[in-house]
Formats: sequence, C-alpha cells, structure tokens
Amino acid sequence: MEEMGAPLCIDEVQYAPDLLRAIKLKVDEADTPGMYWLTGSQRFHMMKGASESLAGRVGIVELNTLSQREAERDSTAPDFFPSLEQLREKAPARCSCDISELYTRIWRGGYPALHRNLNRNINHYFDAYLQTYLERDVQALTQVGDKNAFLTLMQSAAARTGQQLVYADIAQDAGISPKTAKNWISILETSGIISLLQPYHTNTIKRLSKTPKLYFMDTGLCAWLCNWPTPATLQSGAMSGAILETWVFGQLYRALGNRGMRSRLCYYRDSNGSEVDFLLEHEGKLYPMEVKRNSNPSLADLKAVNRIPTGTAIMQPGIVLCTAREMLGLGKGNYAFPISAM
Repeated sequence: MEEMGAPLCIDEVQYAPDLLRAIKLKVDEADTPGMYWLTGSQRFHMMKGASESLAGRVGIVELNTLSQREAERDSTAPDFFPSLEQLREKAPARCSCDISELYTRIWRGGYPALHRNLNRNINHYFDAYLQTYLERDVQALTQVGDKNAFLTLMQSAAARTGQQLVYADIAQDAGISPKTAKNWISILETSGIISLLQPYHTNTIKRLSKTPKLYFMDTGLCAWLCNWPTPATLQSGAMSGAILETWVFGQLYRALGNRGMRSRLCYYRDSNGSEVDFLLEHEGKLYPMEVKRNSNPSLADLKAVNRIPTGTAIMQPGIVLCTAREMLGLGKGNYAFPISAM
C-alpha cells in the first residue's frame, strides 16, 4: 500500500482482512475521501470486515446484476423513473422489443458473464454459481446444516417469486420448521439473492397488509432454479406473469439505486383483494404502477389506484407497464409504458 499510493482499488479484499486495519490507519491519518476502493465477491465476508474495521469511514455501494439498460450497453437513456415527463424522454420506440425478445432477456438474467459470452452454457454457469454460493457463502459462514434442504428452499422461493411470503408453505416444501425457513430466507435476502417488498402504509394509516412480497433479484437464476429450459417455455408457462413482474421489480430496484434515491418502493393490497403491484413514494408524491402481460392495456387495469389512501401524499398518474412497443395514453392522464424500454 505504501508503494502503490492512493487512490487505490483493491479487489477481493475479503482475502486480506489484515489490510482493513492498515486502511483504517491511513484514512484516519490523511482524512481524504476516496483514497481506497474495496471490492469483493463474497458479500458476508466483505460486510463483516467493513462493519468491524471501517465503521464510520466507508460508504457501501451495492452492485446488483446488470439492469436491462446496462446489459444493452445503453449509456444514453436515463434510468427509469415513473414521472410522465421522464418517461417521454426515454424514447421507447428506439429501445423496445417484442415479447419473445423480452422473455429472452428475462430468461438470461443479468449476470455479466452471460452477456460477455452469449454462447455460454447457462446450465453449467448457474450450476457452478450455486455450488460456489452454497459452499462458500452459506455453508462456511452461516453453518446451514442441510445443503439439500437449503437448495429446496431456494427452489421453493423461486417458484413463489412475485407472491406474498408465507413461511409455512416454503418450510413445508423444504421439510424444515417455519422458524428455520425464516432464518434461511434472511440469508437469501442478506446475500442479495432475493428482496422483500413491504406493503404500503403511512404514519396515520395502518398497514392494510403486513405480509411482504418476495422477489428474486435475478430472473435468470430464478428461471433456472424453476427448470425453465428456454425463453419460449418460460413465456408460455405458468410463471410467465410472475417472472415478468419480478423483472419489472428488478429494473425499478436498480434504477432507483443508480439514481441514489432515498425513495420508498412498496405494494398495495387491501382486505377486498384490490392490489397495485408497485407504489413509489418520492418527495411527497405517490407513483402507482401496474404490470400487465399484454400489449393492449386499458384504464381498467388501474382501477385499484382509486382505493389507495394517500394520507398527505399527492397521487400521480398511473402507469401500466406492459408488453406494448410504444407509450400509450389510457385516458384521465394515465399511460401505458413498454417494459422492454425501462
């Protein structure tokens, strides 16, 4: 470190934990932001070392698998945001595609290695990835006793992506207790395999549903765990709607993260079964979004929006994210927008 100087990028820093103390001393001595950039592929090791040795001295950036825009190497279009002004700027006709190409993107997912080489065998890649994840991250660090049961839980969670999380159902599939299922789901969330989307509530309005929805962070891994062998089978199969909603969630999650926004993304469901897939709260405004697997949506797709209690927030026009290839007006200020252009 003395010879290299700063700024300095150190890759796979989890393999050299003793460096963290030296970095701490250097940072305290120089008091200069951005001296060291630390990267690593083992999230548990990285977070443990950073929290113990560099507390208060480090900013953490989460790197997810590639967004659609990143995978397409589109550096000109802005990250997605559901305001009408910004949607019009994205010029969807230029970057949208038909539904079969969209499901090819969903089936492949966003792991960079699968985009560097489009001929790479996806089965071999995910099989190796899963074995590494189970052996290195899960088994070594969390002491999961039954790897086969953990794999079954992962497959059960993948099959339920886009649904409300019921621990008892997943536990039954894996042959474990609901308490163990909850602990293992927490491992998947902490390691970035899944994300839990919380239901909408305000300070004055009680949460109408207390159950989060589960989403896989990468649709390629999700499809592989559920044994969908081709994009065509995924598109026509029983999971086609859920995996499309999961893809949309992933694009929203990445776009908000890339923008550095401290916005709240949630979903709405009431006791009557009225539901809005995604609700973004940003700077006192609510942006409702509904996902539909068709190319000809209607204003009726947004009927549940009228049931949402807004509190002090201001409701914005609704957006139907669909498989159309252009932005469409739905009436009353609401619009449809192509998922493939997010």
